[in-house]
Amino acid sequence: MRHPSAAAALLAAAVIGGAGLATAPAAAARTGQAPVRAAWLASCPDKKHDTVVPCGHWRLLLRDGRQTTVRDAAIGQIDGSGGEIRDLTTFTVSADGRVVAYERARDHRLMVRRVGGPAKALPAGLRPKGVGTDDLKIELSPTGDKLLIDYTDEPARLPTKVVTVATGKVVELPAGDDALGFSGDGDEVLTARYRSDHTTALYARPLGGAPTSGTPPQVVANAPAHALAPDGRTVASVTTGDAAAKRPSRVRLYDLDSGDLSAAVDLPLTRGETPYALWYAADGTLHVLTQRGDEGEPAVIRVLTADPLSGDVRQSDRYSISERAYAYYAAGE
Repeated sequence: MRHPSAAAALLAAAVIGGAGLATAPAAAARTGQAPVRAAWLASCPDKKHDTVVPCGHWRLLLRDGRQTTVRDAAIGQIDGSGGEIRDLTTFTVSADGRVVAYERARDHRLMVRRVGGPAKALPAGLRPKGVGTDDLKIELSPTGDKLLIDYTDEPARLPTKVVTVATGKVVELPAGDDALGFSGDGDEVLTARYRSDHTTALYARPLGGAPTSGTPPQVVANAPAHALAPDGRTVASVTTGDAAAKRPSRVRLYDLDSGDLSAAVDLPLTRGETPYALWYAADGTLHVLTQRGDEGEPAVIRVLTADPLSGDVRQSDRYSISERAYAYYAAGE
């Protein structure tokens, strides 16, 4: 999630009709719903506290340039006693842009919605009694068929849950792991565990069966973002560059089975551009999300495809988020 702007501005565009997703032009009914690039929420001035707050409805930026709204999604969270708090709610978009997940405004139930289609409420028990949505971190699998729910309780006692949306089947992962995301095919979850000897272990945990694990070097363990390939053993990581030191941002691969580390591939970024998320598609293509934009300016998002083995890096998409955005979530982050 990015929080690009604190500009005190109101949404200029009107929110159009209906419950659930409201589509801007009527042509959408004829052409079908395009995939989502990102979800964003506007900022509004709070004169009483001399600040800005999230407001309005979550808006979805589609690949064809249209926008839609998710009218039943909450913009704030609740604590363990059910009290409303001002912290921004979580929202996630599947990597393929076809599915979104969020908290429902009226009761804070977790919802999974196929874009342009119906929403499904997940069981209320996925948020245990006494746990607020401020203690939940959610992520969709690349095609949106599964939802990962990680609990940020401290000390960690609640196991991470993976729900298959269609069937409601729940698989639990160890509470002591930090969930980093799904593999490209959605069959595994990459997790990290921080050991008492100050090393980090990475695990590819299948949704049933024994995990594959490794203890990566610090350049991988300390990387700000990771992604697990569909093979269930290859971990991609990205490092943030340093312009002053003339050190570029780089991507490399680590093999959990062999411990092999690939050569680093430099990312061709512009000044002020930062890589912040990675994800694999089911065909093994590695995608890198980058962001650029100062406060009060539109955020410019690029999607790069990178092959660290060949060194090939290409831009596959580029778009911008309104300067009025309080925060946004790009597809796949």
